Amino acid sequence: MTEQAIIAGCLHNDSAAQRELYNRFSPKMLSVCYRFAQSREDAEDMLQEGFIKVFTQIHTFQNKGAFEGWIRRIVVHTCINFLKKNKKFNERVDLDYATMVEVREETIPSIMQARQIIECIRLLPIGYRTVLNLYAMEGYSHKEIGMMLDIEESTSRSQYTRAKSMLETILVKKKIIEMPKEDFHWLAAFKK
Repeated sequence: MTEQAIIAGCLHNDSAAQRELYNRFSPKMLSVCYRFAQSREDAEDMLQEGFIKVFTQIHTFQNKGAFEGWIRRIVVHTCINFLKKNKKFNERVDLDYATMVEVREETIPSIMQARQIIECIRLLPIGYRTVLNLYAMEGYSHKEIGMMLDIEESTSRSQYTRAKSMLETILVKKKIIEMPKEDFHWLAAFKK
């Protein structure tokens, strides 16, 4: 089924088209949810809420840009709203389920190392982790992050700087990376 046929079917509440949309995009969107979630159950709840929004708002997709990007924005906003609403900060995610990390740079040699890095990101305080995910991985500006999280743009910048520094310390301590502090370009490998 083509993307256009899926969209058309979903506009008419066709369950086969909705199932196809979910099957095609849910694995990648679940990996987005895992980066924000505190537990596997939270990630699955975020995904569920996100797809409900996708199905109820599909009529707003205007074929400007990628359909997957449109879905991703909805899922990211759903994750942020979920964190604001539930504030579950003490649980840990089961990383065995975070298998869809997309590595785009060859400086990270393996998915295993990528999973180790995601595990280290999950050790960051929730504020640092959220800003790091939104800025470095999702590509939002500090101004956009400030608006999403109801914080100042300068707060987003400082949280990101602190998150990078703390993450580098964790990665070096766990012997996952060995590099000078000023070399943080590898984080771009996890963007989208």
